[in-house]
Amino acid sequence: MINRLQKSMDEKDKGFTLVELLVVIVIIGILAGIAIPLFLNQRQKGVEAGIKSDLKAAATVQETYFVDKGEYAANITALEGAGFKATEKNKITVALAGGGDGFCIAGANDGADKSWHYNSLTGGLAEGACAAAPDPAP
Repeated sequence: MINRLQKSMDEKDKGFTLVELLVVIVIIGILAGIAIPLFLNQRQKGVEAGIKSDLKAAATVQETYFVDKGEYAANITALEGAGFKATEKNKITVALAGGGDGFCIAGANDGADKSWHYNSLTGGLAEGACAAAPDPAP
């Protein structure tokens, strides 16, 4: 009896068929096709969040610079001297706006589809490059 069971189990233990293996490979391919674009989209969002974070930090340093010196920093070098450090690969530029009564800080990254800017005269963070800000009312 035991020999018969042993023989029956040995005959059934032959492994997976080629069709079963192909089905598993197709399922893995479908899952990868769904997951990879989602991963790349999250990476894009992370790069944009880094740009926004740098712009907010630069704006804070710019306001601190104004309190200390009585004027806004005219370039990124002055902000770096005041303690600002951009995230690696982020390109940050500074421009004075409104005749020196405000500033616009632009940020971009080669890994991002969008650029962002922070304009002190028009209300803060916005998508796109720095636009000419209106002169403040007297």
